[in-house]
Amino acid sequence: MKVFVLYWHPEPQSFNRAMFRTACEALAGAGHEVKTSDLHEMRFDPVSSRKSFVTVKDPNFFKQQIEEMHATEMKGFSAEIESEMQKIEWCDLMIWQFPLWWFGLPAVLKGWVDRVFTKGRVYGGNQVYETGVFRGKRALLSLTTGGPEKGYRKGAFNGDIAGVLRPIHRGILQFVGFGVMAPQIVYGADRVTDEQRKQHLATYAMRLQSIAHESPIDVGIY
Repeated sequence: MKVFVLYWHPEPQSFNRAMFRTACEALAGAGHEVKTSDLHEMRFDPVSSRKSFVTVKDPNFFKQQIEEMHATEMKGFSAEIESEMQKIEWCDLMIWQFPLWWFGLPAVLKGWVDRVFTKGRVYGGNQVYETGVFRGKRALLSLTTGGPEKGYRKGAFNGDIAGVLRPIHRGILQFVGFGVMAPQIVYGADRVTDEQRKQHLATYAMRLQSIAHESPIDVGIY
Protein backbone atom coordinates (compact mmCIF):
# COMPACT_ATOMS: atom_id res chain seq x y z
CA MET A 1 0.00 0.00 0.00
CA LYS A 2 1.14 3.56 -0.72
CA VAL A 3 0.82 5.96 2.19
CA PHE A 4 1.27 9.72 2.29
CA VAL A 5 1.83 11.14 5.79
CA LEU A 6 1.29 14.89 6.14
CA TYR A 7 2.54 16.49 9.36
CA TRP A 8 2.67 19.87 11.04
CA HIS A 9 3.83 20.96 14.48
CA PRO A 10 6.22 23.82 15.31
CA GLU A 11 8.22 21.85 17.91
CA PRO A 12 10.55 19.06 16.66
CA GLN A 13 10.46 17.36 20.08
CA SER A 14 6.68 17.37 20.36
CA PHE A 15 4.52 14.31 20.91
CA ASN A 16 3.00 14.98 17.51
CA ARG A 17 6.46 14.54 16.03
CA ALA A 18 6.76 11.23 17.87
CA MET A 19 3.39 10.17 16.41
CA PHE A 20 4.56 11.17 12.93
CA ARG A 21 7.81 9.25 13.29
CA THR A 22 6.02 6.21 14.72
CA ALA A 23 3.60 6.16 11.80
CA CYS A 24 6.35 6.31 9.20
CA GLU A 25 8.37 3.58 10.89
CA ALA A 26 5.39 1.29 11.51
CA LEU A 27 4.11 1.61 7.96
CA ALA A 28 7.54 1.03 6.40
CA GLY A 29 8.08 -1.90 8.74
CA ALA A 30 4.81 -3.44 7.53
CA GLY A 31 6.04 -3.24 3.95
CA HIS A 32 4.14 -0.16 2.81
CA GLU A 33 5.62 2.59 0.63
CA VAL A 34 5.70 5.90 2.49
CA LYS A 35 6.00 9.51 1.34
CA THR A 36 5.89 12.45 3.72
CA SER A 37 5.48 16.20 3.95
CA ASP A 38 6.73 17.92 7.11
CA LEU A 39 5.16 21.32 6.57
CA HIS A 40 7.11 23.04 9.35
CA GLU A 41 10.44 21.74 8.09
CA MET A 42 9.42 22.69 4.55
CA ARG A 43 8.44 26.18 5.74
CA PHE A 44 5.31 25.75 3.73
CA ASP A 45 3.57 29.08 3.14
CA PRO A 46 -0.17 28.70 3.80
CA VAL A 47 -1.11 32.00 2.17
CA SER A 48 -2.93 31.67 -1.15
CA SER A 49 -1.55 33.84 -3.96
CA ARG A 50 -0.30 33.76 -7.53
CA LYS A 51 2.86 32.01 -6.38
CA SER A 52 0.91 28.73 -6.61
CA PHE A 53 1.01 29.08 -10.41
CA VAL A 54 3.42 29.56 -13.27
CA THR A 55 0.53 30.38 -15.60
CA VAL A 56 -1.81 33.37 -15.59
CA LYS A 57 -5.41 33.41 -16.79
CA ASP A 58 -6.36 36.93 -15.73
CA PRO A 59 -3.46 39.29 -14.92
CA ASN A 60 -5.80 42.05 -13.75
CA PHE A 61 -7.94 40.25 -11.19
CA PHE A 62 -6.88 37.27 -9.07
CA LYS A 63 -9.59 34.67 -8.55
CA GLN A 64 -7.97 31.55 -7.21
CA GLN A 65 -10.41 28.98 -8.58
CA ILE A 66 -10.19 30.43 -12.09
CA GLU A 67 -6.39 30.28 -11.94
CA GLU A 68 -6.55 26.72 -10.59
CA MET A 69 -8.72 25.54 -13.46
CA HIS A 70 -6.45 27.28 -15.96
CA ALA A 71 -3.35 25.76 -14.36
CA THR A 72 -4.99 22.34 -14.51
CA GLU A 73 -5.47 22.72 -18.26
CA MET A 74 -2.03 24.21 -18.89
CA LYS A 75 0.01 22.19 -16.35
CA GLY A 76 0.74 25.48 -14.70
CA PHE A 77 1.10 24.76 -11.00
CA SER A 78 4.26 25.76 -9.17
CA ALA A 79 6.70 22.95 -8.37
CA GLU A 80 5.78 23.19 -4.68
CA ILE A 81 2.06 22.68 -5.26
CA GLU A 82 2.51 20.13 -8.04
CA SER A 83 4.67 17.99 -5.74
CA GLU A 84 2.02 17.94 -3.01
CA MET A 85 -0.79 17.09 -5.43
CA GLN A 86 1.23 14.25 -6.89
CA LYS A 87 1.68 12.76 -3.42
CA ILE A 88 -2.10 12.72 -2.93
CA GLU A 89 -2.66 11.23 -6.36
CA TRP A 90 0.00 8.59 -5.68
CA CYS A 91 -1.22 7.33 -2.32
CA ASP A 92 -3.85 4.79 -1.32
CA LEU A 93 -4.01 6.17 2.22
CA MET A 94 -3.36 9.71 3.42
CA ILE A 95 -2.65 10.43 7.11
CA TRP A 96 -2.67 13.88 8.67
CA GLN A 97 -0.78 14.31 11.95
CA PHE A 98 -1.49 17.54 13.86
CA PRO A 99 -2.57 19.15 17.13
CA LEU A 100 -6.22 20.18 17.27
CA TRP A 101 -6.16 23.99 17.59
CA TRP A 102 -9.31 26.03 18.15
CA PHE A 103 -11.49 23.06 17.20
CA GLY A 104 -9.86 22.68 13.80
CA LEU A 105 -6.74 22.44 11.71
CA PRO A 106 -3.69 24.58 12.55
CA ALA A 107 -3.35 27.50 10.12
CA VAL A 108 -0.48 26.02 8.11
CA LEU A 109 -2.31 22.73 7.54
CA LYS A 110 -5.53 24.53 6.62
CA GLY A 111 -3.53 26.74 4.25
CA TRP A 112 -2.04 23.62 2.70
CA VAL A 113 -5.58 22.48 1.93
CA ASP A 114 -6.46 25.90 0.52
CA ARG A 115 -3.51 25.82 -1.87
CA VAL A 116 -3.29 22.11 -2.73
CA PHE A 117 -6.95 21.07 -3.03
CA THR A 118 -7.32 22.82 -6.35
CA LYS A 119 -10.41 23.18 -8.49
CA GLY A 120 -10.15 21.26 -11.73
CA ARG A 121 -7.42 18.92 -10.48
CA VAL A 122 -8.74 17.83 -7.07
CA TYR A 123 -12.44 18.64 -7.33
CA GLY A 124 -14.97 20.34 -9.56
CA GLY A 125 -18.09 19.86 -11.62
CA ASN A 126 -19.73 16.60 -10.65
CA GLN A 127 -16.58 15.25 -9.02
CA VAL A 128 -17.43 15.70 -5.35
CA TYR A 129 -18.33 13.36 -2.49
CA GLU A 130 -19.29 9.89 -3.83
CA THR A 131 -18.03 10.82 -7.31
CA GLY A 132 -14.97 12.68 -6.02
CA VAL A 133 -11.60 12.54 -7.71
CA PHE A 134 -10.11 10.51 -4.86
CA ARG A 135 -12.87 7.93 -4.46
CA GLY A 136 -11.35 4.59 -3.50
CA LYS A 137 -8.64 6.26 -1.44
CA ARG A 138 -8.78 6.54 2.34
CA ALA A 139 -7.80 9.24 4.82
CA LEU A 140 -6.97 9.12 8.53
CA LEU A 141 -6.72 12.01 10.98
CA SER A 142 -4.19 11.43 13.78
CA LEU A 143 -4.31 14.24 16.31
CA THR A 144 -3.77 15.39 19.83
CA THR A 145 -5.98 17.56 22.01
CA GLY A 146 -5.25 19.81 24.94
CA GLY A 147 -8.38 18.78 26.82
CA PRO A 148 -9.28 15.40 28.34
CA GLU A 149 -11.39 12.76 26.63
CA LYS A 150 -14.36 13.42 28.93
CA GLY A 151 -14.53 16.94 27.53
CA TYR A 152 -15.18 15.66 24.00
CA ARG A 153 -18.23 13.50 24.60
CA LYS A 154 -21.86 14.20 23.75
CA GLY A 155 -23.16 16.73 26.25
CA ALA A 156 -19.66 17.64 27.48
CA PHE A 157 -18.33 21.20 27.52
CA ASN A 158 -16.46 20.82 24.21
CA GLY A 159 -19.08 18.67 22.53
CA ASP A 160 -18.82 15.36 20.74
CA ILE A 161 -15.42 14.92 19.03
CA ALA A 162 -17.21 13.50 15.98
CA GLY A 163 -18.98 16.84 15.59
CA VAL A 164 -15.76 18.76 16.09
CA LEU A 165 -14.03 16.80 13.32
CA ARG A 166 -16.99 16.64 10.92
CA PRO A 167 -16.03 19.84 9.02
CA ILE A 168 -12.70 18.18 8.20
CA HIS A 169 -14.03 14.67 7.65
CA ARG A 170 -17.05 15.68 5.59
CA GLY A 171 -16.28 19.17 4.31
CA ILE A 172 -12.71 18.49 3.18
CA LEU A 173 -11.85 14.80 2.89
CA GLN A 174 -15.15 13.26 1.82
CA PHE A 175 -15.82 16.28 -0.40
CA VAL A 176 -12.95 15.23 -2.68
CA GLY A 177 -13.83 11.55 -2.51
CA PHE A 178 -11.79 10.08 0.36
CA GLY A 179 -13.20 7.35 2.55
CA VAL A 180 -12.66 8.47 6.15
CA MET A 181 -11.07 6.18 8.72
CA ALA A 182 -11.77 6.34 12.45
CA PRO A 183 -9.50 9.07 13.85
CA GLN A 184 -6.49 8.29 16.03
CA ILE A 185 -6.75 10.66 19.00
CA VAL A 186 -4.52 11.23 22.00
CA TYR A 187 -6.45 13.35 24.48
CA GLY A 188 -4.70 15.74 26.86
CA ALA A 189 -1.33 14.88 25.35
CA ASP A 190 0.59 17.37 27.48
CA ARG A 191 -0.85 15.89 30.68
CA VAL A 192 -0.06 12.20 30.21
CA THR A 193 2.97 10.45 31.68
CA ASP A 194 5.96 9.23 29.70
CA GLU A 195 4.75 5.67 30.16
CA GLN A 196 1.31 6.60 28.85
CA ARG A 197 2.91 8.28 25.83
CA LYS A 198 4.85 5.11 25.08
CA GLN A 199 1.63 3.11 25.27
CA HIS A 200 -0.15 5.52 22.92
CA LEU A 201 2.68 5.17 20.40
CA ALA A 202 2.66 1.38 20.68
CA THR A 203 -1.11 1.26 20.21
CA TYR A 204 -0.88 3.47 17.13
CA ALA A 205 1.93 1.40 15.63
CA MET A 206 -0.08 -1.78 16.16
CA ARG A 207 -3.11 -0.27 14.46
CA LEU A 208 -1.08 0.83 11.45
CA GLN A 209 0.31 -2.65 10.95
CA SER A 210 -3.18 -3.79 9.92
CA ILE A 211 -4.58 -0.50 8.59
CA ALA A 212 -4.89 -1.94 5.10
CA HIS A 213 -7.75 -4.10 6.32
CA GLU A 214 -9.76 -1.34 8.03
CA SER A 215 -12.90 0.07 6.47
CA PRO A 216 -14.03 3.72 6.37
CA ILE A 217 -16.53 4.97 8.93
CA ASP A 218 -19.81 6.84 8.53
CA VAL A 219 -19.13 10.44 9.60
CA GLY A 220 -22.67 11.62 8.95
CA ILE A 221 -23.73 14.74 7.09
CA TYR A 222 -24.82 18.16 8.29
